[in-house]
Amino acid sequence: MIEAQHLSKKFGTNVVLDDVSFTVQEGQRLVIIGRSGTGKSVLLKHLVGLMEPDQGEVLVNGEKLTGLDERELLRVRSRFGMLFQSAALFDSLSVAENVGFVLQRERKLSPKEVADRVAEALEMVELGGTQDKRPSDLSGGMRKRVGLACTIIYHPEIILYDEPTTGLDLVVSDSIDRLVLRVNEKLKATTIVVTHDMRSVRTIAQRVIMLYHGKVYADTTPEELFASQDPVIYKFVNGISDAKNNGF
Repeated sequence: MIEAQHLSKKFGTNVVLDDVSFTVQEGQRLVIIGRSGTGKSVLLKHLVGLMEPDQGEVLVNGEKLTGLDERELLRVRSRFGMLFQSAALFDSLSVAENVGFVLQRERKLSPKEVADRVAEALEMVELGGTQDKRPSDLSGGMRKRVGLACTIIYHPEIILYDEPTTGLDLVVSDSIDRLVLRVNEKLKATTIVVTHDMRSVRTIAQRVIMLYHGKVYADTTPEELFASQDPVIYKFVNGISDAKNNGF
């Protein structure tokens, strides 16, 4: 469904992506890991066409993103949903207004149809009956769930998650991970998750890519990742720093 071919990107003299290549199959759950600054979020932006590579290509179902105009990119992006770290909610709108925002702007559905889709999305993230609440009334975990409802309301084929458990406690983080699995199963969506959370990797991943100094250092299963004795992988997975080796 998605193919990255020899992606390279730098900002000034800082090389963020360095000849990154991989494919993602339809329906697969891929988790991307790596220390801060290794290009994980930059890579996500390339996959959805928010950023163009200096070299290389991204293909979505065989279609190259490079060279597409804004209207064509919007067509491709309509197949994606993305959950941001902050959940990206409008504090002045109710939960229902936040979740239905895109559908209301498109005006392709009647108000009742939008309300039904909002209710469906909220039920899917286990927040049924919260339509009239404001984001300020919600806990961090609930806000994240509302953000996920916003992401899935139009049934995207591909869902990108950028650090979905950041700032949440262990119990809430586990519930978010379980929701990612539930949404993946319910929508049959291709799922790509960027995370530092090794618990999320164990719960979600069918496959793991580790970025290191802008390159794909490992492309493996979670079982092989956690059993690896490679010093770079072992130190990252176990949270061991080494000041003599740039933090690993």
